[in-house]
Amino acid sequence: MKIALFPGSFDPITIAHLDIVKRAMPLFDKVVIGIGLNSTKPTFLSPEKRQEIVHAVFNGDPKVEIKTYEGLTVNFCNQIGAQYMIRGIRSVADFEYERAIAQINAAMKPEIETIFILSKPEYSAISSTIVRDILRNKGDVTPFVPKEAMKFL
Repeated sequence: MKIALFPGSFDPITIAHLDIVKRAMPLFDKVVIGIGLNSTKPTFLSPEKRQEIVHAVFNGDPKVEIKTYEGLTVNFCNQIGAQYMIRGIRSVADFEYERAIAQINAAMKPEIETIFILSKPEYSAISSTIVRDILRNKGDVTPFVPKEAMKFL
């Protein structure tokens, strides 16, 4: 079984995340959306709320599993049996950052392959950081998040 992990904070999930997952799904038997819990990073939504939103977005799709995790992402891949890690790339800066992480991950766990999926141009400016800023300032995030997420925000 080909299992891929799509890790991130998903604070909140965006339409760009959704697009990456939908485009990855035909490549794998299962895609695990791993909601990373990083104690040093301040969050907008609780881990429980993020998990609830992601569950609502994927509405029981049998190929998608949602889990939270702490610690090294490559160790979580081993825990769930994922041989692949999916990363979305929006820009050259994303590529440089993700390349460095992928190379370190490969040095630690060479059996886990990182797969980069380029963001579609219309999604390349969308990030959870920007969406959080809009939310904090009482703006409308409707164009940037899946419609299923709106009732939680």
